[in-house]
Amino acid sequence: MKVSEAMAAPAVRVTASTTVRDAARRMVVHGVGCLTVTEGQELLGVVTDRDIVLRGVATGLGLESPVREIMTAPAVTIGADDDISAAYRMFRTSGVRRLPVLDGGRVVGMLTVDDLLMDVFQRVADLLGPIAWSVLDEPPGPRDEIGPRAPEDGKSPPASRGS
Repeated sequence: MKVSEAMAAPAVRVTASTTVRDAARRMVVHGVGCLTVTEGQELLGVVTDRDIVLRGVATGLGLESPVREIMTAPAVTIGADDDISAAYRMFRTSGVRRLPVLDGGRVVGMLTVDDLLMDVFQRVADLLGPIAWSVLDEPPGPRDEIGPRAPEDGKSPPASRGS
């Protein structure tokens, strides 16, 4: 599977001169925790919700300050045509939770750890699907040739109240 099949597209962008306040608002509106910071087609870095809190609010930086003052640069990136296994390795070795996805140097999407979790869940579901259906087709508990196992004392099981 390629990265482009798992990524969210398009990535939400801001420029380096966008204010911290406007960047935070864009995150809220788009429901994301990371924005790419671009000038034209060039990726300058990323700004995350964590950057806003730790490099902005916690240090007393004003909300009207430009995101260039708090962004993470350079950004760790991955290629759209890379295999998803490269993304797993990149997340593991870089310590980031979001990767801008590039195609020929142009930002085309964003891949997150959550996107990979969805990939893992799908793979587990694909693996366990046939097993789960075989379990669901069988009633729980041990069986013998004539049905549920009789008690070892030889007595019949108690009748249900509904019979």
